[in-house]
Amino acid sequence: MLPLHSPAGPPAGTPDDDVDAPQAAAPARPAVRAAEAGDLPAVAAILEPYATRTAVTFDEEPPSLDAWSARFADLAARGLPFLVAELDGEVVGYAYASPWRPKTAYRYTVEDSIYLSPAAQGRGVGTRLMSALLDACSLAGVRQVVAVVADDPAAAGSLPLHRRFGFEVAGVLRDVGVKHGRSVSTMLLQRSLG
Repeated sequence: MLPLHSPAGPPAGTPDDDVDAPQAAAPARPAVRAAEAGDLPAVAAILEPYATRTAVTFDEEPPSLDAWSARFADLAARGLPFLVAELDGEVVGYAYASPWRPKTAYRYTVEDSIYLSPAAQGRGVGTRLMSALLDACSLAGVRQVVAVVADDPAAAGSLPLHRRFGFEVAGVLRDVGVKHGRSVSTMLLQRSLG
């Protein structure tokens, strides 16, 4: 990819090039890996402000660590991915795929969930997580991935992220949730994995 701005100053190798000058470090690239039980406190901390201050999630109370442990174990038992993203060794985002519906005919369809800490937004973390999640879903035999995006300003990045990865709008469910004293609609998006 070409830089949007050319560097200031003379080209490298000219007499004005100061080879001893400190160089600005490139921004850290997020590392994505399978979640471990020890990551769950960080995962819980990431979701907490979304649950308490927004309608992005329909959780009205942040899930407890016991609830996160149960979810983690359930997804592992089903062979579904649960991933975390790290920047500088700190968990700053997570993504997982959970069953879309409990009836067995839906067994090849999942719903994705992806959340980032505020510090991780705009740093490529969501893109790396989504790419890794879709790859892991394919390896798990998933055929369809559904995203449920709430009509909330805090979810503004979710729709373009999903669209960049080929998700298409499948429908809108109007006023299906009530959170913080207001009705909340959701948009359903879907992507086929083959």
